[in-house]
Amino acid sequence: MFERPRSGERAILISFEFHSMPDTPDVQEFTSLAQSAGALPLQVLTGKRSSPDPAHFIGKGKLEELHALVQDEEADVVLFNHELSPVQERNIERLLECRVLDRTGLILDIFAQRARSFEGKLQVELAQLQHLSTRLVRGWTHLERQKGGIGLRGPGETQLETDRRLIGGRIQQIHRRLDKVRKQREQNRRARRRAELPAVSLVGYTNAGKSTLFNALTASHVYAADQLFATLDPTLRHIQLPNKMDVVLADTVGFVQKLPHDLVEAFRATLDETIQADVLLHVVDASDPERQLRIAQVNEVLHSIGADDIPQILIYNKIDCMSDQAAEIERDKKGQIKKVWLSAQQQQGMDLLIDVLLETLPHHSLHHTLRIPAQAGQARARLHELGRVIHEEFDDKGDCLMEIEIEQRYFAGIQAQWIDEIEVLVLN
Repeated sequence: MFERPRSGERAILISFEFHSMPDTPDVQEFTSLAQSAGALPLQVLTGKRSSPDPAHFIGKGKLEELHALVQDEEADVVLFNHELSPVQERNIERLLECRVLDRTGLILDIFAQRARSFEGKLQVELAQLQHLSTRLVRGWTHLERQKGGIGLRGPGETQLETDRRLIGGRIQQIHRRLDKVRKQREQNRRARRRAELPAVSLVGYTNAGKSTLFNALTASHVYAADQLFATLDPTLRHIQLPNKMDVVLADTVGFVQKLPHDLVEAFRATLDETIQADVLLHVVDASDPERQLRIAQVNEVLHSIGADDIPQILIYNKIDCMSDQAAEIERDKKGQIKKVWLSAQQQQGMDLLIDVLLETLPHHSLHHTLRIPAQAGQARARLHELGRVIHEEFDDKGDCLMEIEIEQRYFAGIQAQWIDEIEVLVLN
């Protein structure tokens, strides 16, 4: 058995088109994935076949060409832009004598690098173990039983069964821990629902600018970079809109073409923030020539997690990378919001997005005209703090006549505290 390298910086990329598979793999995106994992792509080997070879995925001729490339370029790892079966991965690895990773393994490696929180690390470990459990045979070829007879049986089968049992036990343990995380998140969501806090979730293709938009809306400093899967762990922040409405904004993991099913299942606890949102802001890279395809791929994932019925607003980000597009709100014939064009990086159109949130989010605001006596200055200050004062004036007695729009829950608290002072003149 050959020695596997400790690192795999120098990489050969493989991307094939198959007539039996209608979805053509995106070579440019796969190159970006390899770079995000820390690899140095040396060459991309492409080709066409009617269907994958059951034993080696690619044909004998391409396999010989690939072997020569690995030798000439001194590559450490070969990355396939496809999902390989355990048998295919093992066979290719034996012939090339270097490490082989498929698309799922590559994405898992990126996720392992990006995970920071306890929950995120658990989710990544779960996905890795589920992926590894089908590939245990690859690492134990030196323990396989070669001969029969007493005293000649190797311990290979016993070792494999032991590994499967240990991995199965760890997977169950992680599931239990993630169930606790899911329950904690559900408790937090119930508390937000009791407080009538609307939730907005940012979704979209990876590297569309979700974290940059999140930072622009919340004045936060969440890590944002021009790379795939820069954000993995979910981040929640409270923001307050101009009408004094409190909103919970969630930044979630980005999606990608052919996102592995195991990853979707492993990140179910995180994606629950998307499922429970009142409104989804679907962030799109407006400068991406494949943006319509990206939108369809994100909607496919949203459908798979049961979030396709949630109201969605398309946010076309990165208009600063376009020469002929200004910040604007685009509406359909019925006057409904269709798209918002903006640049989170350059802070262009952020006021338009705020207006869209004010128009879209469900709220329970009251529109009152109040009389506040002069001695109730604290009540007046509190109303200014929690509501949007439309107009106010003072009469001859020094009492304040205030026209205000305020959330029902806020007004109920103020009215209970100053029930004898505040008089509702007009209920609009």
